[in-house]
Amino acid sequence: MTEVGFYHLQAMPLERALPRLLEKALERGMRALVVAGSRERAAQLDELLWTYDPASFLPHGGAGLDPEHQPVWLAEDDANLNRAGLLVLIDGQSSERLASFERAIDLFDGRDQAAVAAARERWQACKQAGHRLSYWQQTRQGGWEKKAEA
Repeated sequence: MTEVGFYHLQAMPLERALPRLLEKALERGMRALVVAGSRERAAQLDELLWTYDPASFLPHGGAGLDPEHQPVWLAEDDANLNRAGLLVLIDGQSSERLASFERAIDLFDGRDQAAVAAARERWQACKQAGHRLSYWQQTRQGGWEKKAEA
């Protein structure tokens, strides 16, 4: 089954945390699929990944490009066009194809009670499906601390 990590954003917004997580995935040789809530949101993330750090380059792409050549693919659906091993779910998204990925990350905003409640529901659904789960809480410094496993 897929290893699913639930990442509770508290100290920094998704726009700062996501690039760091994607950099770590690429360092480990993983390809990633990021599923956003809409095509417009995916386009915003595309702009973000070009500009978040002037001293860094995070290879990525989305609609209009060849997914085969993109280590990070930004999309509004979970079609694994770039053959990613890592699925990154944001904006409360879920995936019916979760089991086809080696690992998944579910990023949710800890300051939004509705987002926290929805993440708990996704946790329960993943648990019932037999996935290995971990819960990570963001530290004040922007790192992550593992709080639970199931």
